[in-house]
Amino acid sequence: MSEKQDLIKRMLELQKKFIEYEHENGLSPFDYYTPQPGHPLEGYRKEYRELANKVVDLAQEDVGSNRL
Repeated sequence: MSEKQDLIKRMLELQKKFIEYEHENGLSPFDYYTPQPGHPLEGYRKEYRELANKVVDLAQEDVGSNRL
């Protein structure tokens, strides 16, 4: 698998985890934006954002352009 495919696979895993949590527990904006230490969504936004940015960078490289 390519690096981009691995990153997308991880993003999909994170999305599945998020959706499962939301369906089982509902979702408070506080849980999403400022989860407490040990919360199942702790670090979710940061990791997902980093993965998404890396995927965009790799896609830009594939077509020979950049975001800036």
